Amino acid sequence: MNVRSKAFPSVAPPYAWLLAFFLVPLVVALAISLTHAVDGVPPYSNPLDWRALNLDNYRSILSDDLYAVALWNSLRIAATTSLLCLALGYPMAYAMALEPPRRRRLLLMAIILPFFTSSLIRTFAMINLLKETGLINQALAWLGLIDPAHPPSILYTDAAVQIGMVYNYLPFMVLPLYANLVKIDWSLSEAARDLGAPPWRAFARIVLPLSWPGILSGLLLVFIPACGEYVVPTLLGGQNYVMLGAQLANEFFQNRDWPTASAVAIMLLALLVAPLLLLQWLARRMEAAT
Repeated sequence: MNVRSKAFPSVAPPYAWLLAFFLVPLVVALAISLTHAVDGVPPYSNPLDWRALNLDNYRSILSDDLYAVALWNSLRIAATTSLLCLALGYPMAYAMALEPPRRRRLLLMAIILPFFTSSLIRTFAMINLLKETGLINQALAWLGLIDPAHPPSILYTDAAVQIGMVYNYLPFMVLPLYANLVKIDWSLSEAARDLGAPPWRAFARIVLPLSWPGILSGLLLVFIPACGEYVVPTLLGGQNYVMLGAQLANEFFQNRDWPTASAVAIMLLALLVAPLLLLQWLARRMEAAT
């Protein structure tokens, strides 16, 4: 028995899991996206009738400005969320990696602690912070920075959505960065400083290249789910804030247009493959450079 045959039983369960819960639902969604909506249960034509399958749903989406706005908002919010989480999360993970092991565990627990509460509850808590009579405006009014009679409205704005997205997805950036930084051989950075390199150069030439895998993993973990986020934009941006997650929910549950919703989901998945391949290419380049 060769090595490949011995390894097959150990990799069979993950492949079976991916087949059952990723590939099969993807094929089903793709088939539904090629049908048309009907009044019935299920609310779409028979996907097994291959002669009736067509690309009308995709043509309708590409010609509708509403979906173009939703796509742009989703990609824009996801990209800015990823960059802001990186800007905030890297110093946090860097500081955690330099702490003694006992403090690391406490700080790691502090990062994981928000996951013990539902993201829906945490987003509702953000409403109490961002509304006109919320804690933020109360603090600004107490400091004399705003007029308490006419407080600015942060809720239901683009800034509110961005704050909520960063708040919810920041741990997804910190955790892979910390897991990568904690494994770095810090004696390399110390040796560079002993040889006369200033701290910023030692960081840029040694620590940053070694932390690229964590950076790329964090960007993927934040960007991909942020593109399809539904709860945060709906609660903090209002019902009129257009993103693909909200459009999918409207098509599925309000319009009962499952073929159009499936087509939107397939197109979003296809668009997400591009940055995934780009980041994988960058990861290979960074590994080759180091």
